Amino acid sequence: MTELLQAAVAPPNLLPTALLVFVVLYWLSVMIGLVGSDALDLHHDFAHDVGHDVGHDHPGTHGGLGTDWLNNALAFFNLGRVPLMFWLSFVALPLWVGSILVNYELGNTSGLVGLALLLPLLLVSLFVAKILTLPFVKLFAAMEKDHGAGAQPIGKVCTVVLPATHALLGQASIRLPDGAPLTLNVKALSPTATFRKGDQALVIDFDAQRRCYLIEPY
Repeated sequence: MTELLQAAVAPPNLLPTALLVFVVLYWLSVMIGLVGSDALDLHHDFAHDVGHDVGHDHPGTHGGLGTDWLNNALAFFNLGRVPLMFWLSFVALPLWVGSILVNYELGNTSGLVGLALLLPLLLVSLFVAKILTLPFVKLFAAMEKDHGAGAQPIGKVCTVVLPATHALLGQASIRLPDGAPLTLNVKALSPTATFRKGDQALVIDFDAQRRCYLIEPY
C-alpha cells in the first residue's frame, strides 16, 4: 500500500492521480450532500456550445467544418449520452491504473516522460470508458425520457438553482404534478437579464441549438 501511494504521487503519475482524486472528492461530496449530483453536469453536450462559440468568434470560418469532428468524437466516446461526471469517472480510473502500471514497468521517474505517455494512455482510457459506459447509455436515455414524459416546461414558472445569464448556462427546477423536480438547463432570453439562485423565472422557449431553455424574470 505504501509503494502504491508513493507511486501515485510520483511526478509521472501526478496528473492522473489529481484527476482521480477530483472525481473521488466529487462523489464523496454528492454522497454527503455538499453538492448536487448534477452540479458539474450543466451541459452534457457542451461540444455544441464550443461549436457555436467558435463560429461566432470567427465569422469568416465555416463553424461546422471546424467543430463537427469534435462533436462526433465526443459522441463516439458517449460524452453527452451519459452525465459528464459519470463519464469522467470511467476515464479517470483506467487512466490512473494505466499510468501507474506503465511507468512502473518502464521504471520511469521522470515527469516529462510521464507527460509524454499521458496522451496514448488517455486515448486508451477513452476507449475503455466507451466500452464501460455502453450499458448506461440506454439507461440514462430511458430515465430522461421517463422523467420528462408529460412535462411541458414552456410557460411554467421555475426556480433558479444555478445562476444564469444570456451568456452563462445555469439550471432551474420545475415541480412536476407528481411532486418530482424537473431540472432544466437554462439561459436568460434577454441579454441584460441576470438570474441568481432562488429567483423565480418564466420558461419562454427552447433553444434547440444550445439545448437549453430560455427564461425571463417572473
